[in-house]
Amino acid sequence: MIKPEEKIDIIKKHKTHETDTGSAEVQVALLSKEIELLLLHLKKHSKDFHSKKGLLKMVAQRRKFLKYIQQEDEKKYQELIKKIGLKK
Repeated sequence: MIKPEEKIDIIKKHKTHETDTGSAEVQVALLSKEIELLLLHLKKHSKDFHSKKGLLKMVAQRRKFLKYIQQEDEKKYQELIKKIGLKK
């Protein structure tokens, strides 16, 4: 679970305008952080199947957001992937 302070920092880094809290870019960044934290948990607790299912749902949701961003603006997509550190 992301701490509220970390969440605010992530939103500030990835927002597209001043009052932005829910754009696709912000949501991808938040999901990436959640996925990262959940992967650390699953390395420790490999038989936590409920968390694995949640992880798969988050990865699928992030993939949908990334596909949407790529269709809308390829340049923005490339910048976001580089900023977050995803492999593509």
